[in-house]
Amino acid sequence: MAVREFNALPSTLALYSRALLGSLSGKKGTELPALELVLRDVKIDRENLAAYNRVCGFSQRETLPVTYGFVLAFPLHMSLITDSSFPFAAMGLVHIQNLITQHRPVSASEILTIIAKPANLRSHEKGMQFDILTTLVSGNEVVWECVSTMLRRQAGGAESGKSTSPRKEKSVVSPTAIVQWNVPGDIGRRYGAIAGDRNPIHLYAFTAKLFGFPSAIAHGMWSKARCLAAMEGRIPDACKIDVQFKLPVLLPAKVAFHSEPQGDGSFTFGLNDQRSGKPHLSGSIQTI
Repeated sequence: MAVREFNALPSTLALYSRALLGSLSGKKGTELPALELVLRDVKIDRENLAAYNRVCGFSQRETLPVTYGFVLAFPLHMSLITDSSFPFAAMGLVHIQNLITQHRPVSASEILTIIAKPANLRSHEKGMQFDILTTLVSGNEVVWECVSTMLRRQAGGAESGKSTSPRKEKSVVSPTAIVQWNVPGDIGRRYGAIAGDRNPIHLYAFTAKLFGFPSAIAHGMWSKARCLAAMEGRIPDACKIDVQFKLPVLLPAKVAFHSEPQGDGSFTFGLNDQRSGKPHLSGSIQTI
């Protein structure tokens, strides 16, 4: 395993330029690189944190929202998938599932080490999938972990014609605990400016159309964060939060959020199209 350490966060604007150039290279590798990226002595930018809380709907607290670790690690993720050793072009990768494990709340005053590496390349019915594994360490303590599952669409997926991921059942809007939200057309630009994720599919209709979308789409991790903000008082200090991303949220949008307790302290939740009931994401929260 090659370990590469960073003294500062790389610029995501520069990384997206690299990603766009990489999309022209026709990468067709078959193995993930044995590469681990490490960023030490990470201090929380309080202004960025406050802006993140506002755009996602979290209250302003001394502890980090459970999804904020993804924002901290995103430049490392981009560095991984734009590395010359990475087998797939970064543009066109689809975030299909995200599992966060929070071992305890993380204070905004803590100094963190962020570790990211790719793992688990495997077949998917629509191509190939892999994970980006992320760890946040405070001192010598692992406080937060994340598994981001990415899909690269291509011919030659699983021979059975079925994904090796858990089956994704069709879902409809729950008849109880429904909250309706109007998602503004600029949410991709607002979230992207804070999170550093300025993928063209999230910014404007004309840039999204270059990649086959009829309009800009919301970031999946904004959708996850917005759902968790709606349940902020019910999220355990130590928990696993798993989300499967389904249909994109085409902006602007009218969506319906719902959550249901399961009787064992866990919750399921989802975000659906307000009119059709088709799912944008489905998720679960479990105490650990």
